[in-house]
Amino acid sequence: MVNDHSIPDKWNVSRIIDIVENIIDYRGRTPLKLGMEWGKGDIPALSARNVKMGRIDYEEETYYGSEDLYKRWMSNNCTKKDDIVITTEAPLGNVALIPDDSKYILSQRTILLHTIPTIVLNRYLYHYFVSKRFQNILAKHSTGSTAKGIQRKKFETLEIIYPPLPEQTAIADALSDADDLITSLDRLIAKKRDIKQAAMQELLTGKKRLPGFGTGKGYQNTDLGEIPEDWKIKVLGNIVEFLDGQRRPVKDKDRAKMNGEYPYYGASGIVDYVNDYLFDENLILLGEDGENILSRNSRLAFKVTGKVWVNNHAHVFKPHDDINIDFLTEYLETLDYTPYNTGTAQPKLNKKTCFDISVLVPNYEEQTTIANVLSDMDANIADLEEKRDKARMIKEGMMQELLTGRIRLV
Repeated sequence: MVNDHSIPDKWNVSRIIDIVENIIDYRGRTPLKLGMEWGKGDIPALSARNVKMGRIDYEEETYYGSEDLYKRWMSNNCTKKDDIVITTEAPLGNVALIPDDSKYILSQRTILLHTIPTIVLNRYLYHYFVSKRFQNILAKHSTGSTAKGIQRKKFETLEIIYPPLPEQTAIADALSDADDLITSLDRLIAKKRDIKQAAMQELLTGKKRLPGFGTGKGYQNTDLGEIPEDWKIKVLGNIVEFLDGQRRPVKDKDRAKMNGEYPYYGASGIVDYVNDYLFDENLILLGEDGENILSRNSRLAFKVTGKVWVNNHAHVFKPHDDINIDFLTEYLETLDYTPYNTGTAQPKLNKKTCFDISVLVPNYEEQTTIANVLSDMDANIADLEEKRDKARMIKEGMMQELLTGRIRLV
């Protein structure tokens, strides 16, 4: 229960069921489960996998239904722009607004809310649902061990606080402006990452030469395709020292006793922090096993500096003196490792296979220049990420103040 003394004058407290015209519940149902065919069509079906926090995501597996299915399945429960869709299980509490007046098919583990517009605005309620305050309430009233969920009857009785409509509008506008800034920064970051990825493909293969390099030089045909005439092809094992023999895994229960300041690395980056280290120099780590070898959802090759501990899920390389460590790290990151996979049940890059990986190598000066260009791009992306993260923190602070009435806009 909300303490009435904790809310401003003229604000109200209501149960969700009392501020909505309708709750459309499709949590345990899909057309297929009830014997209906999706048919050929382009009407997207929104299930919990498509509803992210603040947006609808079509990159996840999305089904599309026909007009006939839509009429049978949705009946009179049509979606409207700015209706609220929220996930009630796996995951719990992701919230998004229906982005337009197009047709959507609601599917499992989601519910749709039509608010009573004379009481609460959809956009205000959306921001309230996103807030940590409401997310904590949702979690508190959920059940389940592996997959947290909330029952429909319990969800309906959850309480929200809200001001009069003019202040709801002002709050929603302010928080939406903050969202727009965050979204614009996300898009710019994604664009900069794409630009860097394209630059890596061009610069690390010699397709594009930086000013001062390759003047008057042509190209040669090789097993790796056409490469600059003054570049060489070397195998990884001949340009780095393998330090895999110095790695050492530590079990979770033992690491709990070793809590400290030094990064503990695995196949995809930092796993933990421990009070001791195995290496203290500039090195390259390359993930040895795991789905990321094929899916590449995160970096596979990364540079580490200073005191670190590495387990047996990442290869450890020390480049020779004529190899720029940043150049080689980025080069290894661009490779498709599918041909090098030696695993069956789980993808794996064994040491012998890694030794034979072919690497295009320009002279050291060009390696360094290429690495510096890519490093500048990374720094630019990092600056934008810092601004984005700061904007998120500011918005979170705004939500805590505005949605509780501690700061008034009207």
